[in-house]
Amino acid sequence: MDSAQNSVGIQTLLDAEREAQKIVQKGMLTLLANVRLQIPPHNSLPNLPDRTKRVKDARTEAQKEIDEYKEQKEKEFKAFEKEHSSGNKKMEDDASKETDGKLDEIKKEGKAKGSKVVDDLLNAVVNVTPEPPSH
Repeated sequence: MDSAQNSVGIQTLLDAEREAQKIVQKGMLTLLANVRLQIPPHNSLPNLPDRTKRVKDARTEAQKEIDEYKEQKEKEFKAFEKEHSSGNKKMEDDASKETDGKLDEIKKEGKAKGSKVVDDLLNAVVNVTPEPPSH
């Protein structure tokens, strides 16, 4: 069951990464559209340092959005994992309590009947009545 939870968690992270890539791609397309709209007429050259800066700024902003989205999805995954793993902890605690109870019961029974068992064993070993084998 633990590997199933890990598989679900990994799938969730992969989905989040794909979603982030779509957001970046959409942002880049929007950026390219904006850059095309801002290109001056052919008679004047575009200011290349400004354009380069805008592209870098857009990439930085896109990376920031990706990081925020990734962080959000990781928090969701950790909350999901915590919620579902707490059930396992409770089951482990319950099983441990049940085992401890049964061990205590066995120890009490051993103390109560231990001397009788020893006496019966000694009696069986000491008071042997040999019988010839029958053919």
